[in-house]
Amino acid sequence: MSFIANNIKHLRELKNHTQEFFANELNISRERVASYEQGRSSPPVEILIALSNYFNLPIDVLIKNDLSKAEDASFIHIGNQRILFPIKVNENNEDMVEIVSDDASAGYLRGYSDPEYIESLNDLKLPFLPMGKHRAFPIKGDSMLPIKSGSFIISRYLEDIGYLNSGSTYIVLTHNDGLVYKRVYDKIEEHQCLLMVSDNRKYDPYYVPVNEILELWEFTCHINLSEYDESEINTESVAQMLTNIGVQLESIKKKVS
Repeated sequence: MSFIANNIKHLRELKNHTQEFFANELNISRERVASYEQGRSSPPVEILIALSNYFNLPIDVLIKNDLSKAEDASFIHIGNQRILFPIKVNENNEDMVEIVSDDASAGYLRGYSDPEYIESLNDLKLPFLPMGKHRAFPIKGDSMLPIKSGSFIISRYLEDIGYLNSGSTYIVLTHNDGLVYKRVYDKIEEHQCLLMVSDNRKYDPYYVPVNEILELWEFTCHINLSEYDESEINTESVAQMLTNIGVQLESIKKKVS
């Protein structure tokens, strides 16, 4: 069953767009928008791609899932899954990385689903990252050595726990522990849990029930800031360091090509 007609109408209304405005955004007629929303015709492939880009949602999510219960244009719940959107972009339509500063991380458990909290996070462009929704999270403690306290983990949002790569490292948000960075093993079939393992063996592994998992962010890369004094580390300085890395890598990529 396709939910595309109801989804187009609902997502358009979440953005408070009229059919006429929406049609202009997609460069089609208002009559075609009305036809899609009423189910009198189905969007062709090129329109599905345009809708996917416009709403920042995969085409299969638009077609196969009933999004009518979404009450906010910043994130969507599909069953037990939570899909974030939109991916922040700059004036050049380039994807942006949101930075969860050390101060902001303390309130992340309360604010992760609050659009105003997420909107308040600083962001920057890193051209070397793969496709997807990314955030940079601060790391505290020595449980994941050799990654040191004070580093930032840049990670990509995992939309479905079924895509988890057992044994890889993730930023995990849970009801009880808030944000943690661990090596995660899939124990869902046996225990309905994920096994959280520290790379520093002085810390014991532990299980977290699947129903306590709020978000999973898959490791992409890390930035080591342990050589800097605490007074030098703030959101602006982190953003500048990451930007410099992105500029350097972009320059290298251009030279290679």
